[in-house]
Amino acid sequence: MSENIKTNNQIEKNNDTPTRIMGDYEKSTHRVGKIWTAFALMLILGVPAAICLYYDVWPPWNTFFLGLIGVVSIYLPVGIIEFVTYAPMVGSGSSYLMFVTGNLTNLKIPCALNAMTVADVAPGSKEGEIVSTISIAVSSIVTDVIIIIGVVGLSFVRPILEAPIMQPAFNNVLPALFGALGIVWLRKYYKIAIIPCIVMLIVFIFVPAKYLGLMVPVGAILAIVCARYLYKRGRI
Repeated sequence: MSENIKTNNQIEKNNDTPTRIMGDYEKSTHRVGKIWTAFALMLILGVPAAICLYYDVWPPWNTFFLGLIGVVSIYLPVGIIEFVTYAPMVGSGSSYLMFVTGNLTNLKIPCALNAMTVADVAPGSKEGEIVSTISIAVSSIVTDVIIIIGVVGLSFVRPILEAPIMQPAFNNVLPALFGALGIVWLRKYYKIAIIPCIVMLIVFIFVPAKYLGLMVPVGAILAIVCARYLYKRGRI
């Protein structure tokens, strides 16, 4: 009997190991993420402040705050919406990385979703968080390397990039990126995607461009409602 108790305790201990490891991982992720986010914030604000101090040149504060109000009124809701929408999808480690390095919608999220698709893991799962964190980290490194190469070689490629014949290509980078990524999900979950795609297409036609960022949660909520309805009906 004592051997059975010992065996059962060993099984429980083994089953508890992945949970304990993930708990330790999440704690260290939040600790390191908070430290580096604070450091990045100080660096972002410190560079312009240091320039103003060194040259003793400061913006007119009334004009500064008027401009700030206009920018914050647009980007603060977008930032909150992006956090609520993307953080549960990619996890804590990925969120710290992508909110510091930027380019969420047009680079980090497509990269993470594509990586999770290739790895055959679900967004929001523990496996998905690991895969998305690795993919976003690699994406950030690759982006920095390309930026360094671009800055060094800008004088050589600038005439090519500014050529009129190249402008249509640059204007369609984002639609091409999301088109290639979206078709994978549309084919896989076409029953869920039909209604949200139609509604959001109508919204994008009639809503002014400056408010389109606020439509992200509308599309997300609509997709969730459609998925819930189809699930209740036994269609998916």
